[in-house]
Amino acid sequence: MKELVEQALAKVRPMLQADGGDVELVEVTEDGVVKVRLKGACGGCPMAMVTLKAGIERYLKKEVPEIVEVIAV
Repeated sequence: MKELVEQALAKVRPMLQADGGDVELVEVTEDGVVKVRLKGACGGCPMAMVTLKAGIERYLKKEVPEIVEVIAV
């Protein structure tokens, strides 16, 4: 499942990089929780949680249905 998550993040990453941010995959747990680290401009952005939940999480769940949640660490 980790490879599928990496592939999905590769599709999301250009949008984040266009705004000076990035996302790094930290871990995919066996129970379907994806842990990511928001970097660059995304790390300190007040809209980071919206980006994480409405953007990254929604897209990853669509691409990899086994994902239960995406959290920032």
